Amino acid sequence: MMAPMILTEEDVESRLEYADLIPLMRATMAQFSRGEAIQPERQMLPIEPERRYLGVMPAALPHAMGAKLVTFYPKNANTGVHTHNAMIALLDVENGLPLAFVGGRLITEMRTAALSAAVSSVLAKPDSKVLGIVGSGVQANAHLKALKHLFQFSEVRVWSPNKAHADAFAEQNDATSLPLQDTVIDADIVVVATNSKEPVLRGSWLKKGAHVNSVGSPRPNWRELDDDVMRNELVVDSRSAVLLEAGDVILSNARISAEAGELFSGKLSIAPSNTTLFKSVGLAVQDIATARFLYDKIVNSHVDARDT
Repeated sequence: MMAPMILTEEDVESRLEYADLIPLMRATMAQFSRGEAIQPERQMLPIEPERRYLGVMPAALPHAMGAKLVTFYPKNANTGVHTHNAMIALLDVENGLPLAFVGGRLITEMRTAALSAAVSSVLAKPDSKVLGIVGSGVQANAHLKALKHLFQFSEVRVWSPNKAHADAFAEQNDATSLPLQDTVIDADIVVVATNSKEPVLRGSWLKKGAHVNSVGSPRPNWRELDDDVMRNELVVDSRSAVLLEAGDVILSNARISAEAGELFSGKLSIAPSNTTLFKSVGLAVQDIATARFLYDKIVNSHVDARDT
């Protein structure tokens, strides 16, 4: 029996690209919504409520199986340590043997943004030019990179509760740091990625036909979107998961129009003229599928090297 492969965060960074990850998320979420995955809801252990959480996320797909351990530490904000850290154990679906242990922090970061980009490709206007980003952290940066693979933006705006952070993000990414409302008004696509406990985005600021990707405030009693935002066409990664974890959905009693996978498979559709919202909390199938993709990529590269 061979020892499991070890893939560090540096290994992931050198091999994982949005060009591969965006279509992988489309395919994985279509599988999920067709019922081709086994995945219990994430177990979140409140080690220290509001400050430290441990998440346990097992999942099995026809071609991939494993589990992710993820920590969510809001207390790490502004300390230089990531608020989300993770590791993924990848197992062989045929015999159950461990195949690899994979750093999961960057996978979490990138697959979240890749799925938002994939949903945006279905719901946002193809000629979207103005991107407004609410938040200036890891997910703000990841979403900008992922969305740039699919859209040609003429203007990128950013707001953060910490103006210095927004100014630094703007300088690094050829964006403009603006007040909150000005960041959103007339934007074609809006990304909201905060750890806010109260709504920061107001629906009255959104122009008709805009698309919103919301990936922050991942607790059932936290919110980053007001009720007016939630009245728009709502797409989620998982109906059952958001009804357990997403305060924006739970506390607004919002109507869910579709899962992302139902859009990707063509089972459901939403009129392109509608104002739309994608709320995601993240699923284990996304992590396991990505880890398997990386494992296969490395194994195949070794085979190719031998053959030459």
